[in-house]
Amino acid sequence: MKIESIGIIGAGTMGNGIAQVCALAGLKVVMVDISQAAIDRGFTQINRSLDRMIKKESLTAEQKEVALQCIQGSISYADLKGLSLVIEAATENQAIKESILKQIDATVGSDTIIATNTSSLSITKLAALNSKPERFIGMHFFNPPPLMALVEVIRGLQTSDATHEAIIAMAKAIGKEPITVKNSPGFVVNRILLPMINEAFFVLSEGLASAEDIDAGMKLGCNQPIGPLALADLIGLDTCLAIMEVYFENFSDSKYRPCPLLREMVAAGYLGRKTGRGVYHYDT
Repeated sequence: MKIESIGIIGAGTMGNGIAQVCALAGLKVVMVDISQAAIDRGFTQINRSLDRMIKKESLTAEQKEVALQCIQGSISYADLKGLSLVIEAATENQAIKESILKQIDATVGSDTIIATNTSSLSITKLAALNSKPERFIGMHFFNPPPLMALVEVIRGLQTSDATHEAIIAMAKAIGKEPITVKNSPGFVVNRILLPMINEAFFVLSEGLASAEDIDAGMKLGCNQPIGPLALADLIGLDTCLAIMEVYFENFSDSKYRPCPLLREMVAAGYLGRKTGRGVYHYDT
């Protein structure tokens, strides 16, 4: 089962990043969102990302144009028909993802693999919404997709060996390093990472150190390339909170209790880089 054409639901940071990676690998991509304005914003981000690659001399202008020609923007699910794979890359919200996945299932052919880019939700539960759950799988790309090498490939209880093998091959074909993990809240990387970020917010809220010193401490003392609070701003504080809430609900363990400061900042709309303000301030 060779994957040569891909549909992506969502033209946001994750969706357009995945689209860019796939297009650079020569795959046909259909990027779907709810409005033309959202599609246009997605293409703007892709153009900027490709231009940065040209500036760093890791891409030529000709290669950029070839990649852009591989991507079709659309506001219609009907354009997903006939594709080898469709990846749902919407916001980390159970109800939204369920609604989108039902629409995908009702649109695509029986041979199309359906994947979700969730970072915390149950693949088995989402697969159960599918008329052919054996073709459903998790593909957790990391932010930003063009730069991050890892893809977590998550099998639900129903996922077939053929589906898993096809996705592993596809991830390698687009230059990623896949790891296979079992279905469990947070999978592997975020199960370790998000509690650390949450603890950094507790340390900040208790006034033990400034945000800058907390991040500097983790970079200099633990050899991390970016501090946990700056990373939270990059991920999005709303996403961090949503993931911690999933852990807390599923594990019923107080160690996963979201920090009240994190909740407060999300309530204030301080979501990180995407809003211009999170733990730190950013130019928008």
